[in-house]
Amino acid sequence: MSDTISDGGSRSLIASDRVIGTDVRRPDGERVGRIERLMLDKASGRVAYAVMSFGGFLGLGGGYHTLPWSVLRFVPDFDAYVVDLSEDQLRDAPTRTPEGTDPAEDRDWEERVHRHYNAAPYWGV
Repeated sequence: MSDTISDGGSRSLIASDRVIGTDVRRPDGERVGRIERLMLDKASGRVAYAVMSFGGFLGLGGGYHTLPWSVLRFVPDFDAYVVDLSEDQLRDAPTRTPEGTDPAEDRDWEERVHRHYNAAPYWGV
C-alpha cells in the first residue's frame, strides 16, 4: 500500500491499530511513552484522547495519562507522535488507567484535563 495519494500529498488517514503502540516523543526525540488506546467521540467520530503509557520497566511501575488528541502531532522523521510538554506537566496531569471509567461519564475530569494541557475541548470544536 502506498503512503501517498494520487495528487502527491501525504496520506492523512491511518487505521487505529497502527496508532496503538506508536511512540510518543518530545520535540528533541526523547521517548516519553507510547499510545495504548484511543478514545473516540461517538457522535462526531473524531479522536478525542490518546491514552499514553509511560515509565516503568517491563510493564511494571508505569502509569497512564490521557492526553487530548489535539496536543499530539505526528512527526514522520520520528515515526512517532510528539508532545511539547514538560516533565512537570506530565507528572502533574490528571491520571486514569485505560480500563478506568469512560471519560464521557466524568465531564469535570475532562475539563480538568483540557485545562491542564491548555487544549480546546473536543466537544467545542
